[in-house]
Amino acid sequence: MLQSIYKPLWLMLVVILLPLSSQAQKNEINHFIVKETLIKNGKLAIIATDSLENPLEYVNGTFQFTVNGFTSGLEFLDGVATTDNEVENSTFAFIKHVNTNGSHGQLFYINKTESGLDIFKISWIWLILVPLALVLIVMMFRKFLTAAIIIFLIIIYFNYKKGLDVTTFFDTIVHGIQNLI
Repeated sequence: MLQSIYKPLWLMLVVILLPLSSQAQKNEINHFIVKETLIKNGKLAIIATDSLENPLEYVNGTFQFTVNGFTSGLEFLDGVATTDNEVENSTFAFIKHVNTNGSHGQLFYINKTESGLDIFKISWIWLILVPLALVLIVMMFRKFLTAAIIIFLIIIYFNYKKGLDVTTFFDTIVHGIQNLI
């Protein structure tokens, strides 16, 4: 009699605990990389990864991403989503995703060539080191003041022409520092 009662209880316990064990892989994006789509149509593919940049193929669903200030829902299938718009010319792209763990953003330079897109991830450290190096050179050698000002203006013009504005500049630095903490 007792064995007949234990079987349904045991079965009910297994049915209740089985879904809890499958919750180990959360369907969220904390890290991502950006590449050109496989069909080379000028669109970007955003790939969900772990902290070591290994693709997470279990990520599926719609996630909100902001690309250069424009927010859109990207549909991830097996860890990969494709942006809606084609890259027209070489530009900077700041891509950000916000989830329950915070904001995750990265700055990329996308160089459009005849053979496709070349995508370079820009570290926030370079955004600090280049202006800092110019300031240190000017402080050490006053003769280079005009050259440093001209170089600084060229950098500002190039960055502005390619889509890197002041807010994106500081947003990249803030996200980089947040990743350190």
